Amino acid sequence: MPESIIVKPVSSKVDKRKFILLPWDIYKDDSNWVAPLIMDQKKLLDTNKNPFYQHAQIQCFLAYKSNEIVGRIAAIINDNHNNFHQENTGFFGFFESRNDPNISKALFEAAESWIREKGMVRMRGPVNPSINDTCGLLVDAFDSPPVVMMTYNPSYYSQLFESFGLQKSKDLLAYYLSKTNIELGKIKRVVSIIKKKYNIELRSIDMKHFKRDVNIVKDVYNEAWEKNWGFVPMTDAEMDHMAKELKPIIIPELALFAFINDQPVGFSLSLPDLNQALAKINGRLIPFGLPKILWYSRKIDMIRVIILGIRKKFRKSGIDSLFYLETYSRGVNIGMSRGEFSWILEDNYPMRHTLEKIGSKIYKTYRIFDKEF
Repeated sequence: MPESIIVKPVSSKVDKRKFILLPWDIYKDDSNWVAPLIMDQKKLLDTNKNPFYQHAQIQCFLAYKSNEIVGRIAAIINDNHNNFHQENTGFFGFFESRNDPNISKALFEAAESWIREKGMVRMRGPVNPSINDTCGLLVDAFDSPPVVMMTYNPSYYSQLFESFGLQKSKDLLAYYLSKTNIELGKIKRVVSIIKKKYNIELRSIDMKHFKRDVNIVKDVYNEAWEKNWGFVPMTDAEMDHMAKELKPIIIPELALFAFINDQPVGFSLSLPDLNQALAKINGRLIPFGLPKILWYSRKIDMIRVIILGIRKKFRKSGIDSLFYLETYSRGVNIGMSRGEFSWILEDNYPMRHTLEKIGSKIYKTYRIFDKEF
């Protein structure tokens, strides 16, 4: 007789710590997994300190088999998503499981039951805990580690998802570019034309006036991303929280504003791939993690273009090409020889076309799944 699988809600600090630490067991033999900082995972799940939970609910679950923890999942209700999209959609995230469809089925059933009880008509994920955080299931290219703030998972996860009846909702693409395959001729011609057409001023973020510049980002963000699939406007508290978290790793030269007639029309943010350093410390800053991060951060050779948004009126103006060229030039000057653009919606053809024109290629695919009730 097969051993039974029991799924229990996380209800104590001890449970939450077990929930956070489970991936260290799942990925112990996977050299491509990069352990997140344990302290960051605690903050992400802290319903008192993370402003996401001012408009959202979360319930975490652990799966046990023979008193051993073998899986985890979180069920999430994001009121701001449902109000903005006029939907009744629940979410799931933080999924981890042994390669056993009975375990994953029990986890998904627990999340679905909790979401159904809240009156939702579908379940979507993975989001950890929202689309503004890490999201999507890696469905190909398992032979390399993820870049900063991107997900990674075993190849068998997609089979576990599909066996439960979860179906593709949207693919999120990651593009790769190195200085050895960039086609500068085309992008330089485009940039030359738009510079003649518009009086564009580019400037870096000013770390001495960080709060002022974060307010400019807020001004651009909600308009620039408004029509994107899955977009939910970030509250001021969420934006301030994210800015505070990212501030220590921002390289000012790679955080760019575009102004036309002194009005902000776009913003681009690229981050150094801190995962190259995090891979050396196994999620722990104390006692030796911080010195190692500082040491290995000097060897980082890759950036991730994480945000690029342009106001609707200027979206087809070619400003994105200007951002790409300037980011490339500045990145190379500080020793960054390659980059990832992620994530890009599979049906965002204008951005995909621009990236492909400069020589960038799709190299990873992340999938969001839905299950209709």
